[in-house]
Amino acid sequence: MTPSELQEVRSSPLFAKLTDGQVECLEGGIIVEAPAGTVLASEGEKTGLFQVILEGEVRAWRTYDRQAILLGTNKAGAFMGETMLLLDIPWVATCRVSKAVRLFQLDEQSFWRMMTTCQTVARDIFRSSSNRMRNLEGYSQQREKLVSLGTMAAGLAHELNNPAAAARRAAAHMQETTDNIQSFLCRLGKSLEPAHWRHLLDAAQEAAERKAPELDHLARSDGEDKIATWLNNQGVAAAWELAPTFQNAGLDVPWLEQLADKIPSSGRADAFGWLEARLNLKALVKEVEQSTGRIAELVKAVKSYSYMDQSPVQEVDIHEGIESTLTMLGHKLRNVTLVRAFDRSIPRIAAYGSELNQVWTNLLDNAIAAVNGNGKICVGTSLEDHQIVVEIVDNGPGIPPEVQARMFEPFFTTKSVGTGTGLGLVISNRIVGDRHGGEIEFESKPGETRFRVRLPLVRKD
Repeated sequence: MTPSELQEVRSSPLFAKLTDGQVECLEGGIIVEAPAGTVLASEGEKTGLFQVILEGEVRAWRTYDRQAILLGTNKAGAFMGETMLLLDIPWVATCRVSKAVRLFQLDEQSFWRMMTTCQTVARDIFRSSSNRMRNLEGYSQQREKLVSLGTMAAGLAHELNNPAAAARRAAAHMQETTDNIQSFLCRLGKSLEPAHWRHLLDAAQEAAERKAPELDHLARSDGEDKIATWLNNQGVAAAWELAPTFQNAGLDVPWLEQLADKIPSSGRADAFGWLEARLNLKALVKEVEQSTGRIAELVKAVKSYSYMDQSPVQEVDIHEGIESTLTMLGHKLRNVTLVRAFDRSIPRIAAYGSELNQVWTNLLDNAIAAVNGNGKICVGTSLEDHQIVVEIVDNGPGIPPEVQARMFEPFFTTKSVGTGTGLGLVISNRIVGDRHGGEIEFESKPGETRFRVRLPLVRKD
């Protein structure tokens, strides 16, 4: 880059805090220009590029069931591609130039060099990536058609909490680990020659690809002790902190000894510290991938549950609807013994899929409440007289005989104040009867309440 181009890049908010001594982290970057209409990245593809908008405008689009949805507009100062590089995933959106742009662009190698040598920039990039993930997650939640089921929103939030929290923890540790890598690199630059660097980088690549053997707890602990003792003898101050990472990567003392023989004694402690930090960063990235993967599975279940953006009436598999409902209620079923008795030969039927899922939700939610979240629930399907029968049975205390005749009355509920609207069975009965030509029946006694939904194989309009 020319001095004027470098000054232009440094005027971007991401690089505004760089000192004259830190601009080396921008090495490898180039200035790129693109006219309106240019596709900078396509959803599902990898570009290996990190880009900062210096001038112009770029819009991000994501496809949902063949429909392009605008996620946002990026203007001067915004940057793109960091999440895909950090997680090594394809683009989750298509980025198209809406107003001619001028970009500062880094390839993958230059991006990682910048991340490991400039903690100020790395911190802002990690923060932005985390925010993007939250925003995309929030957008997906906004599209969920849970049809007046308030408990579903709470259930989804609960299910998302664990993977989201894991991703946040990993992101926070990634920042700390990146800072450590930078510190080690600074010191190693003074103690290692090029030949030493080649040995260290080769070893790091081998360690990253190595598969750890399956060990029981005792064997793993013994391995960690041996590694920690050896590292301590090598003058590594944090030997006991590094040992678990090396053990989890499948490294042992002989492997470490071979590496030590190729590194001068003055740089061994930092070399092992750098290697551990790099392996730790890989593990953290994997944790983020697994967490976001779980979030994606939940979003998929939501779409299946709500039949998002699909036509109202279609051929539906009753079992798929029940399973997606069970997923949505997973947080309430953790301590419940769930028994499935499905007749998988039941054919698909023309139905309002999302509405039937609301029926399963209401009936299952009632059963969970009946067993107080800690009993047994059986869900079964069968064919009887050209009808599909779905049974939901719980082993709760049963419905008192004196109120059974009122179960389908609007606003009547057997739940405590504030926990039931009294409309669940009313809505379910209308969906099954009025919308599908079926019926809901039940029988209850102490220790067993059985709700039975009957749906005709052929729906009469």
